[in-house]
Amino acid sequence: MSRKGIVHIYASSNNTIILLTDSTGAETIAKCSGGMVVKSQHKEGSPYAAMKVAEIVAEKARDKGIDEVSIKVRGQGGILPKNPGQGAEAAILSLTRNNIRIRTIENVTPIPHDGCRRKKRHRSKKD
Repeated sequence: MSRKGIVHIYASSNNTIILLTDSTGAETIAKCSGGMVVKSQHKEGSPYAAMKVAEIVAEKARDKGIDEVSIKVRGQGGILPKNPGQGAEAAILSLTRNNIRIRTIENVTPIPHDGCRRKKRHRSKKD
């Protein structure tokens, strides 16, 4: 019998964090971020870093006997950008390449219902 899990992917423009939990979402099995796989800070949110992070999480999932997952993708959300960063797609692709079967992909980015006011627009200096 195949065990099921949930993969939470948080992809902002600066970093990608992947968290693997059991099917209830209560117990953390594996977690990894872009800063753990690349040396330079500006590459943490890149697709390459996300691919490496997903490989590490997939390896830990196979060690625990998990081969079927549901994916929950999250962008920054709130008053910040709603769409996930460029690492989300690369991470999902890397999970499928590492023999992890995907059941569902769901977007769980928080969207405000007229909550906080947005930041003031930055005005650049004129010459």
